[in-house]
Amino acid sequence: MARQGKTIRLEAPFSEEKARELKSGDRVLLRGTVYTLRDAGHKRLVELLKRGEEPPFPIKDAVLYYVGPSPAKAGRPLGSAGPTTSYRMDPYTPYLIQRGLRGMIGKGRRGVDVIDSMKQHGAVYFAAIGGAGALISETIRAAEIVAWEDLGTEALRRLTVVDMPVTVVVDTEGRNLYEEGPAAWLSEHHD
Repeated sequence: MARQGKTIRLEAPFSEEKARELKSGDRVLLRGTVYTLRDAGHKRLVELLKRGEEPPFPIKDAVLYYVGPSPAKAGRPLGSAGPTTSYRMDPYTPYLIQRGLRGMIGKGRRGVDVIDSMKQHGAVYFAAIGGAGALISETIRAAEIVAWEDLGTEALRRLTVVDMPVTVVVDTEGRNLYEEGPAAWLSEHHD
């Protein structure tokens, strides 16, 4: 049976201990510092780390948001900021989780290697609602490019967010709302 999640206020970055308290189905209002990164940035980050160089942001306990925001409108730090499909980051994600990445925000399923790494190292995967980029951008109070400006919308950015609505999809035990939610619905609606 899928867990009926509770609503939790969570400050990012957060510890492994805090990650292990979160359960699949929990609704989270996230505040604090979140970094944006997509495919090309993940590739650069992992290559940099494999060369033994310092990362452009502290990976330990960090949260990455898979987003390529649209340009900012007047008076706003960013434009629409909806999540991108997460599996495209799967080739790089276990490597980052092993180095302390604590949370990821995106949409869609994650691969077995990512989930195994999350269970082993204490990380969580949050879903943001696809198609709600304008609403999500309202929770972003500040945005600044940290690295790789040449990637345009996919540059590494540091965001300050207040009450960004996300849901824990995969928790540190590997429980997956994308699997348990539909199964629970089917069992309730089919005798």
